[in-house]
Amino acid sequence: MTNQTKKDTLLVLSGGMDSTTMLYEYAADIELAVNFTYGSNHNERELECARYHCAALGIELLEVDLGFIGTYFHSSLLEGAEAVPEGEYDFDNMKSTVVPFRNGIMLAAAAGLAESYGLRTLMIANHAGDHALYPDCRESFIKAMSKAIEEGTYEGITIKAPYTLLSKAEIARKGKELGVDYTHTYSCYRGGEKHCGRCGTCLERRAALAEAGIEDHTPYEESEL
Repeated sequence: MTNQTKKDTLLVLSGGMDSTTMLYEYAADIELAVNFTYGSNHNERELECARYHCAALGIELLEVDLGFIGTYFHSSLLEGAEAVPEGEYDFDNMKSTVVPFRNGIMLAAAAGLAESYGLRTLMIANHAGDHALYPDCRESFIKAMSKAIEEGTYEGITIKAPYTLLSKAEIARKGKELGVDYTHTYSCYRGGEKHCGRCGTCLERRAALAEAGIEDHTPYEESEL
């Protein structure tokens, strides 16, 4: 009889490019994925993508509502499409999109889920492009949160974040090698049926796909984009 390594990992899966790539790269380890809805403009679009890829890989997806974030927190991600700024993904332009301590809250909830399901590892797809803007995407935060979760769980659950020092283009190259269909991922912070093509995340998506040599079939609002 062939010994099979028990899957012991829970992935926080948004349905965007990065976490979807991680879903495919580490599918052999992932027992469970979780998608958190929290009232953002693009939650429902991302969730559709998360469902698609989990179904394709036969991985169970939990859908957890963190609606209190949308009710009580302040961020342009929570205040409608028009609140999201256009332009390059830089600190001054995109700071309004920060949802305070979002990853901390999600990882804490994910830790409880992992312990409840007998899993030992959490995975999150933060990457190098997030560091300057989002404090809860930085390597120092992930290490500190991992230590806190390890100390606060009986099984010593830890966080694995292998994309922390990678650019989005480097992640996209991984996806290309894995055959990830990025047409079933969503990035736009405005949350429309089509990507706006003008907000920072849309521009970052386009640049990453181009740099990775992936033909961009993303539906944008303006055909010339």
